[in-house]
Amino acid sequence: MHIKTINDIIYNEKEVIIVKVILLQDVKKQGKKDQIINVSDGYAKNFLIAKGLAVPCNESNENKLKRDLKNRKDAEDAKVEECEGIKKKLEKITIKFKAKTGKDGKMFGSISSKQIKEELDKLGYHFDKKQIMMETINSFGFHNVEINIYKNIMGIVRVEVVKG
Repeated sequence: MHIKTINDIIYNEKEVIIVKVILLQDVKKQGKKDQIINVSDGYAKNFLIAKGLAVPCNESNENKLKRDLKNRKDAEDAKVEECEGIKKKLEKITIKFKAKTGKDGKMFGSISSKQIKEELDKLGYHFDKKQIMMETINSFGFHNVEINIYKNIMGIVRVEVVKG
């Protein structure tokens, strides 16, 4: 057997056939989901395709991948747009809390992210308390509280603490 081109691979006197596959999920040391990689035909048939980790890279599968990626991007863009709208609405909101005062006129107790979450729930905005980025509020007045709405979209809610 002789080598035709520099790209032919010879192993144990047999020619190894390289095929392209599209990964359906992350595969250790091979690639990430939706990536097109080159692997030996045996590895592709006997492991990747057999276990449902990949599909052969042909025209129809490649077109399907492009459609899926476009649909995911469109869905992501719609989600970002929706979150930007929520951000604008949140900036118009002021949440008011009444707190008791101690002997020297200082605030007794504090306002936590859990309390802010509950007030936002009442207004129809449902967030996890972990999305509310704040330190405990333990003074009277106005405070700006950041809320991680989605990925890098941060909304700000004004919190007013008054003597009650």
